[in-house]
Amino acid sequence: MEWAKPSPPVRELIRRCAQIVVNARPEWLQELDDAVLNANPAIGSDPELAAAVSRSNRANLFFWGTANVRDPGAPVPPNTGPEPLSIARELVRRGIDAFPLDAYRVGEGVAWRRLMDIAFDLSSDPAELHEMLQICSRSISTFIDATLTGIATQIELERDELTHGTHAERRETVALILDGAPIPRQRAESRLGYALTGTHTAVVIWCEHPDGDLAQLERAAEAIGLAAGGRRPLSVLPSVATRWVWAPGHIETCALEALVAQSPDIRVAIGSTAEGIDGFRRSHFDAITTQQMMARLHSPQRLALFTDIQLVALITADAARAAEFVHRTLGDFENASPELQHTVRTFVGEQCNASRTAARLYTHRNTLLRRLARADELLPRPLAERSVDVAVALDVVRWSAQSRTASR
Repeated sequence: MEWAKPSPPVRELIRRCAQIVVNARPEWLQELDDAVLNANPAIGSDPELAAAVSRSNRANLFFWGTANVRDPGAPVPPNTGPEPLSIARELVRRGIDAFPLDAYRVGEGVAWRRLMDIAFDLSSDPAELHEMLQICSRSISTFIDATLTGIATQIELERDELTHGTHAERRETVALILDGAPIPRQRAESRLGYALTGTHTAVVIWCEHPDGDLAQLERAAEAIGLAAGGRRPLSVLPSVATRWVWAPGHIETCALEALVAQSPDIRVAIGSTAEGIDGFRRSHFDAITTQQMMARLHSPQRLALFTDIQLVALITADAARAAEFVHRTLGDFENASPELQHTVRTFVGEQCNASRTAARLYTHRNTLLRRLARADELLPRPLAERSVDVAVALDVVRWSAQSRTASR
């Protein structure tokens, strides 16, 4: 079909709208991300894929807007830049095929509604608005269709690449084990080069910036072997910026904490230690649960153990109700200083024994009592009446990316 050229006034209106789109407000971008990720909970709980989706959202918005600033109302070619193509790569590595269409259509709807609001703010001429909206509706739809076609092509290329080689064989074998398929243990061990007897601890290592130094992932995977007593771990690449690792036996976290401190882009989720093939599987799912909780809460913590977050993961599965529980339980104490919150958390952990708590915190008993009195002033109800609830709520705060204003 022939592409109708807009009239000069409408061309100018499209250009002005596009300029605003190119300089989109942060809250508009957040609205776009929220809509796409909320429509795809499995993606929202995967930090690496969620970050890739966010980058792709912004890239597409900027791409379409820039094209219409340059040539208002003209056809916009597909965005075949690194952001949408990285989406294709991540999808294939996770075995997901149906996501792009749904997500891009949700994003298209949000962007279209925002563009209409911008247009009606800039013009009140019915004829101009009618022409402008007709042109832009077709432009956005055609742009998304063409971009999706490019992603579909890239998906086929990535799938072909991933079906060859030893990495593919390891991924396939691990997938069978995790799915509970009846693969003989000896055959699985031969393909993995890893013994499935004894105990295992699974780890998920990921980087939220896939354009950064991904060699950090390999160093982290190697460090897990050292942290497990120098025994060789099993490492699988489920995506570009993620490693699934299993180590025989227990992992000493001190070495990993030092590595994470030196590698600011790396995050680590450690599962439980469990026995046999069932333990291999269960420990991995525990590590995935830990990773998903860190992503869901936008946690500032960069290393987490399932044994430390199991209760928080359960409570925060419904984020809105978890936030309500924290607000209701802590009141003003939610915004207390980290030092004061740590004091109360330690006090409850020591079964409300002031002497043991003071010794553990290396502080004077009278100082501890003053801090506890200050906590009671901020809490809706005295700590003695709800110590367990307060401790749980403080754990949620600890793992969440909530900004706190120090209150003493």
